[in-house]
Order: sequence, then structure tokens, then C-alpha cells
Amino acid sequence: MKRLLFYILFLFLLSSACQDKKKEQFTRLVQKWQGKEIVFPQDMEFTRFVTNPVEYRIPDAEYKVLIYVDSTGCTSCKLQLPKWKELIAHVDSATNSNIPFIFVFQSKDDRELRYILKRDNFDRPVCIDRDSRLDKLNQFPQDITFQTFLLDRDNKVKVIGNPVHNLAVRDLYLKQVTGKTSQDNNRIKTTAKAINSEIDFGVFSKSEEKTAVFEIENTGDNPLVILDISTTCGCTTANYDKRPAKPGERLRIEVRMTPKDTGFFDEIVTLKCNTASPVKVKIKGQVQ
Repeated sequence: MKRLLFYILFLFLLSSACQDKKKEQFTRLVQKWQGKEIVFPQDMEFTRFVTNPVEYRIPDAEYKVLIYVDSTGCTSCKLQLPKWKELIAHVDSATNSNIPFIFVFQSKDDRELRYILKRDNFDRPVCIDRDSRLDKLNQFPQDITFQTFLLDRDNKVKVIGNPVHNLAVRDLYLKQVTGKTSQDNNRIKTTAKAINSEIDFGVFSKSEEKTAVFEIENTGDNPLVILDISTTCGCTTANYDKRPAKPGERLRIEVRMTPKDTGFFDEIVTLKCNTASPVKVKIKGQVQ
């Protein structure tokens, strides 16, 4: 089962990479982390809202999820706590709360992190890794996409990838721990295509909010439904048509970008539909 899950993830990564160099990087990454044991420091300290110490020890559970958040870039964008709360609630209801979620942060600004946790009412224990001990012990990938792990009882990696950033990875997690994916695989399928798959906002200021409108067309013989949407950045939100689209009709997706930091961005919005594979669109630009 372990090899099957990694093989599925491997195929997914290959299909989403455009350059040979990127494919080679993904291949090496999956091979390196397959079955690798994550080593935890002996005296990890946990808090609530950064400042309130709590007595917490990592449970000896059949599975556990490790979420490591480094100090690079916008913490709120990378973390997307509301989506984590939704996923945790889903897993808790399916497993009687038997799957621990271990959040470990490199904090460059305790006040900012505390604000984020308070704002999103995230009161679960978190570990502030002051000296990057966890990273030094394990040498995590630098890409934030691969700093989240589903571990078995022996702390060996079963699945690598962030389930709130990627719907396919989310399904791998759910399949492993609950035996079911987030959607019914027996749903009637159709085919779809994005009419406009990429929008470039160009250069704009941090105080601006940008909106992109995409359309996807039902190119199959059955009604098309958007089941879920995921984005690779917490600065991005999406609204979409909830109605079914008949063959030949289109559904509208509105993607809103509210930048919290400056720099270039190139974000993928993944639309999970009743199609064989998700439909992906992209927004990019540079925030000054």
C-alpha cells in the first residue's frame, strides 16, 4: 500500500511538471522520502497561541500528520488555517479523533503568528521550533509543498505533500487514514476544459486587490459540477457557480488576489469537478 500511494503521488507530480529538470527533482524527492523516518527532538515544547505553555506529548497513534512551517515568506498565505480546521474536523469525525495533527513553526515574528492563530481561532497545541531543531534533524525540503507528511506509527513517511494546497494529495491522505476519498468515486463523469487558463495581473501595489474571471466549459455528455477548489496561496480566494452545467454550457469562477507580501507570484487554482482529473487555471503577477 505504501508503494502504491507514493507511486500515485509520483505520477501526479510528473503530470503537473512542465520541465525535465522539475520532473527529475520530483522523482528524487519521492524516492528520498519514501518510508523515511522522521526524527523528533526529545523535549519539544507546545503552546496555545504561542505564549500559553501546555502539557502535550505526541500520541502513539497508527497515523499522524506533521505540518512543518518554515519562516520564509508569508506565514498566513502558506498556512491557510481555515482549510486545516475543515480537514481536521473531517478526519476527526471519520476516525474518532485518533489522528494527531502536529504543527511545528519556525517563527520569525511571534506577534504575527499569535495574531494569525487568534484570528483564525486555532487553539490546538503548536510547537515553536526556536533553533530549527526539527529541520536540522531531518533536513526537510525547501519547497513548502513538501513540508507536510502523513506518518505511520513508527514515524515513517507514508505520503508527502500538503493536503490543503492540493486536492489530489488530500485524497491520498483520506484514503490512507479512512479508506475513503473526499468525494464519491462513483459520481457520473464528464469532461471539461478551461476557456482561459492563465491571467497575468502584471505589476501592481500591495494595497490593490485583483480579480480574475475564468470559465470552464462542459465538453462531455453529462452535467458538469465543480465539487471543490484549492489554491496554493492563502492570499487567494475563489467563488464559483454551484449549479450544474449542461453539455456545452460554461461555469464561471472568480479568483480574488489580496496580497499580504511583495514579490512575484505564480499561483495554481485547482478545480475538482466530476471529471477524470482536476481542471487547473493560473494567476500570476508581481506585487510592489
